[in-house]
Amino acid sequence: MPRSLGAARKPEAGDRPVLLVVEDDLGLQRQLKWAYDGYEVVAAADREAALALFDDHRPDVVTLDLGLPPDPDGVSEGFATLEAILSRAPHTKVIIASGHGARDSARRAIALGAFDFYQKPVDIDELGFIVGRAFHVARLEAENRRLQERDPGSPLAEVVTGSAEMIRVCGMVERVAPSNVSVLLLGDSGTGKEVLARGLHKASPRRGGPFVAINCGAIPDNLLEAELFGYERGAFTGAFKTTEGKIELAQGGTLFLDEVGDIPMPLQVKLLRFIQERVIERVGGRKSIPVDVRIVCATHRNLKQMIAESRFREDLYYRIAEVSISIPPLRERGGDPVLLANHFLQKHAGERGGTPLRLSPGALAAINAHSWPGNVRELENRIRRAVIMASGPTVTAEDMDLVDSVDTRPVTLRESRAVSDRRAIAAALAVSGGSISHAAKMLGISRPTLYDMMRELGIEPGG
Repeated sequence: MPRSLGAARKPEAGDRPVLLVVEDDLGLQRQLKWAYDGYEVVAAADREAALALFDDHRPDVVTLDLGLPPDPDGVSEGFATLEAILSRAPHTKVIIASGHGARDSARRAIALGAFDFYQKPVDIDELGFIVGRAFHVARLEAENRRLQERDPGSPLAEVVTGSAEMIRVCGMVERVAPSNVSVLLLGDSGTGKEVLARGLHKASPRRGGPFVAINCGAIPDNLLEAELFGYERGAFTGAFKTTEGKIELAQGGTLFLDEVGDIPMPLQVKLLRFIQERVIERVGGRKSIPVDVRIVCATHRNLKQMIAESRFREDLYYRIAEVSISIPPLRERGGDPVLLANHFLQKHAGERGGTPLRLSPGALAAINAHSWPGNVRELENRIRRAVIMASGPTVTAEDMDLVDSVDTRPVTLRESRAVSDRRAIAAALAVSGGSISHAAKMLGISRPTLYDMMRELGIEPGG
């Protein structure tokens, strides 16, 4: 089998993932066992033997010939085996191979929950690529389920991620949470800044106090001061009673100023005075009111550039950014789009009731191909749309309105593998801190093999 990270695994049998091959052609059985030497391959020739092996090994991936005895010329035994496997373990990735009524069988198999379909005669290399992709998706989904099973009381329980970049961000949040320093969260819209701010509050000694959030960019400039600082009765037309502002309401807790870069310059002066002295005066008032709050800010703007352009105060910047944390966009979080898609699919599937939904191979490809300019917020919106639009148990790229995201030009297996391998190597090097030995161990290949692949793909050891 051609070298590909989609299929590369550790050589030790006990560490290799199990692949169940259900095939009544003994010659093809032997061929598949030889081709997939990176896996621990177990094979069965009929439904009874297949289910016994499945119960013993619980493999993540199964290749299944629909034409099994005692109905080798039909598909009844194959479909009965498919349904039995998925009833035991719905997350299993079953890849159907059949020469019997391929088009109709494919539609029916996918509708029942099969991961993918390949028509006989089998091309070993191409089927191997599908198998590798199935194991990759299975690992991502398993990680997603593990994350969802975390203690719901955990401060960062709402953060669903498997990427090294976001794990690093979460680690920074957990480290600064116990202190009282002001924190500035930097990132594009929709990356989850408020989720992290809430997690920081829950992990802090102020968790028993209020968490008060205000989007400074969503409130007109002439109303923002009153919203933040409150106002006295009669301070302006319509001020019929004295009203506390968001800062006062956050007493003893955390004040989250989202889109702080949108605060107008005159109001920045008053905000700076509050942060320095921890006292406020309501609009129309003369009384100084002490307030004990922690300040957490967020913005998608480049504040340093705004300072250079005299649109943001430098002294305010250093007050709100005692610790700065940059949140990567979704497109830079390896594996997270699929993890989050499955998370949101489970979250919103209850809105329509009925059978649980799963993502089709085409939907997975579209999710991985899309650049996600709207980040996590866009992904959740598309999944909610798909939950409504899906006509069966499988969500397609069309249901998510992501058809244009898939590159439809002809692509060779070599090109597909190169893209997949480059991403996997880059992620492993990032997690291992650039250690070739650790990265090779994570990828299940030897150091010389990793060096060879990096050379072929133009990946520099330090980059």
